[in-house]
Amino acid sequence: MKKVFFGFLFLMSAVFAEAQHMYMTKTGKVSFSSRAKSPEKVEADNNEVSSILNTQSGEMVFAILVKSFHFESALMEEHFNENYVESNKYPKSTFKGKILNLSAVNFSKDGTYPVNVEGDLTFHGITKKITSAGSLSVKAGKITAFSKFQLKLKDFKVSIPSLVADKISEDIDIVVECNYELKK
Repeated sequence: MKKVFFGFLFLMSAVFAEAQHMYMTKTGKVSFSSRAKSPEKVEADNNEVSSILNTQSGEMVFAILVKSFHFESALMEEHFNENYVESNKYPKSTFKGKILNLSAVNFSKDGTYPVNVEGDLTFHGITKKITSAGSLSVKAGKITAFSKFQLKLKDFKVSIPSLVADKISEDIDIVVECNYELKK
């Protein structure tokens, strides 16, 4: 009985120790915009991004429901979901990666730290390895992650009809911002 009890205590302490390094959000933000020649803005925001950050290992995971991107125009949103990204067929986008320079971040000291992240981004049924620079800000026990990078639509087999080719750039600007809190 003592062995079982001590085994349980050991297991619980390992789980508790891991929990001290897990931060999460369900309200992260991912935005994208297209810098095409047309004066029409093609921009969307998604404020329902789920993410977990392990401050001990540097692992980061993101999950995004594609239909949760919202545009100024309902028609643009409909075309995005039905014609371009086929969100019924590919409802989710994910990123699984790691902070490459984790030792440069002091999670116990307030400040902003430059980071480099590498991992696998899955979008539109295609998985590609990406690398991005960003920053982690630590303030009063909370962590904010920020990154800005570009994706090429053709890398993810998203085709743009010639009819709207002047409105949508092949390179899409992506901005990620997540405010993490310690997972309880």
